[in-house]
Amino acid sequence: MRHALTTGGMALLAVLSIISCKQTVRELNPAVTPVSTLTAPENNASVKLEPSTPASVQFKWAPVQAAEGVLYEVAFDKTDGDFSKPFYKTVSDGLGVQPQLTLSHNDLKKIAALGGIGASATGSVKWTVLASVALNRQTGTSNRVLTMTRPAGFVDLPDSLYLTGTATEGGDDLSKAVRLKKVEDGVYEGYTSLKAGSYYLTNRLSGAGKSYYVAKDTIREGTSRTTLTGPTKTYRLRYDFNIASTQATEIQSVGLFMSAYNKEIGTLAYAGNGTWSAASIPVEFYQFSWGRDERYKFAIHTATGIEYMGSSNVNNNSPAGAPASYFYLLPVSNAQWDNTYKFDPSADLQKVKVDLFLRANAPYSHQVTVQK
Repeated sequence: MRHALTTGGMALLAVLSIISCKQTVRELNPAVTPVSTLTAPENNASVKLEPSTPASVQFKWAPVQAAEGVLYEVAFDKTDGDFSKPFYKTVSDGLGVQPQLTLSHNDLKKIAALGGIGASATGSVKWTVLASVALNRQTGTSNRVLTMTRPAGFVDLPDSLYLTGTATEGGDDLSKAVRLKKVEDGVYEGYTSLKAGSYYLTNRLSGAGKSYYVAKDTIREGTSRTTLTGPTKTYRLRYDFNIASTQATEIQSVGLFMSAYNKEIGTLAYAGNGTWSAASIPVEFYQFSWGRDERYKFAIHTATGIEYMGSSNVNNNSPAGAPASYFYLLPVSNAQWDNTYKFDPSADLQKVKVDLFLRANAPYSHQVTVQK
């Protein structure tokens, strides 16, 4: 009996709950007024786009009156358009809630391209704000013109990049193309050698990819090839598609720099595939009054000067039992003692084999093997 009463009570509560819920249901009020006041940027403002930087532009307006929550969108159109078919629109900050929109220069570069502004050109678009509640959308009664200057960069940035051709280490076989490391959006880097011949860049290891070539230090899309003459040289190649620029820095040699001696104690030679090696370098820790010092890093000799690669840590402990990340490399300062590694204690008064790996498929790293 008690179970029956309990069950019946629960059923009654469920019915009352449903009735209560039905009583609170109301129709959505879609009334909303159009945005009439735009506050930033100023009308006819000019922006020189720098998509490779974190620069941004904020679009702001006065919020509108509405009985329900408002969704804001910023719409862009050609200067002679009426926003009936804007070429681009996006919700405001806070998933459309806030009366402002923050767009990076990289976003604006894409908008400029959609608006018909070519690379290395200046042009104008206009913008307004759409305010919506449910299906009721009101186009702003005010709009402003924004003038943008696009750099020479690409709108569609490659998601991968390879170097191929007779001048490259992989030759003209596309399946053996040299992979480049993506260091940030639209920016690629590679350590490799180039010889007399021709080369080009592609974003795919198949015939369906896009092709690029270099002309006067500028990246261009197309099937042309860049021709090289002269002896084989090793380079750090850098391609920035945000501004369509390229830089080739010749790497002449790599030295093993030992801090206590404040000099290089050995030289690594390029062995291909982004690798520098030295088969046998004598190592002797430096004797101080407090003990023997074993710190080292790498000196990269380029055609324009000496650069250094070392640890992300200013100071390091012994490598014994350390993870693989201990040996990772990144550009560091020329400070004698900072961002150095330590040799394994067994390396003192021994010879070591040193390998430096600057490859695209893994973090830049190195390996020291003690020879006994």
